[in-house]
Amino acid sequence: MPVRVLIVDDSGFFRRRMTEMLNADPRLEVVGTANDGAQAVEQTAKLRPDVVTMDIEMPVMDGIAATRRIMSATPTPILMFSSLTTDGAKATLDALDAGAVDYLPKKFEDISRDQEEAKRLLCERVYSIGSNKRAARPPRPVTTTTTAAARPAPAPVAAARPIPTAMPAARRGQYRLVAIGTSTGGPVALQQVLTKLPATFPLPLVLIQHMPGSFTPAFAQRLNQQCAIEVREAQDGDELKPGLALLAPGGKQMVLDQRAGRTTVRVTESDPGQNYKPSVDVTFSSVARVFPGQTLAVVLTGMGADGREGARLLKQGGSSVWAQDEASCVVYGMPAAIVDAGLADAVLPLSEIGAAISQRV
Repeated sequence: MPVRVLIVDDSGFFRRRMTEMLNADPRLEVVGTANDGAQAVEQTAKLRPDVVTMDIEMPVMDGIAATRRIMSATPTPILMFSSLTTDGAKATLDALDAGAVDYLPKKFEDISRDQEEAKRLLCERVYSIGSNKRAARPPRPVTTTTTAAARPAPAPVAAARPIPTAMPAARRGQYRLVAIGTSTGGPVALQQVLTKLPATFPLPLVLIQHMPGSFTPAFAQRLNQQCAIEVREAQDGDELKPGLALLAPGGKQMVLDQRAGRTTVRVTESDPGQNYKPSVDVTFSSVARVFPGQTLAVVLTGMGADGREGARLLKQGGSSVWAQDEASCVVYGMPAAIVDAGLADAVLPLSEIGAAISQRV
């Protein structure tokens, strides 16, 4: 059965274009459209789609208010469309706070300059978000720092996806850095993790979130306002400091450099052929070189497998790698790649990751 989609936009041209592109994918079916937020709330309750695509600026009721209403009355995965501007970034982050799970640029040429590639990426994003909601999965065993022993024994898991059944021995005092990578669903996930860290957090952090360059300054500023630790967008030459989280700038790559006893970040342009800008693999690989055996790496919700090869290098050097569990992911892609490759030292629900990090370091 195809993933059922409701399209919400005040532009008739955009609704028709979206309908044509999504219906061309046999995995997707557009079951309705709405031209304002109020209609979106009504149609979501009536049609019960698997995913809603939502514009932000609309008459009667804007997309942020509609998202809030839908998530309160009929919780449904919502994919926002926004402009890649500073104002668009702030509005998109407001929509994510209201309950939307992800976003895409309103101009498809900002997704990819190749029209067919843009259509493919759009359909893949919609399908991943919608199918993740619908998929009926047996619960997977979850590793926690305090409650695992009190839970019933988990159901057997296929050998192809080995999941740790106990937390590894604590390595308190041995870590020098926390590195976190994420993509789809990441802005909300990062917020949940970082707000659990105290102002006295003793280690530096590096954050890699797949995000456009126009979004990362506003995102870093918002995290900084919400968290007890300091969060800012990384600038070339920034030095790692305890209690400081540096967010990789969108559209660039962030790597670590160590000279004369100082560890700094270098912000560079992406090489040709690098799909993710920033890339978790790129940053993790540099972390493995600078802090071998001294890093706690965490891979959160996201599509694809970015971070797997960097995590492999971290593991080879003796560092620890954690993954978010399937049940709490918006899209179980990046963490699944870590688990499937046998790289996860622990698999944790999102709600427990921040506290677990604090306890371990």
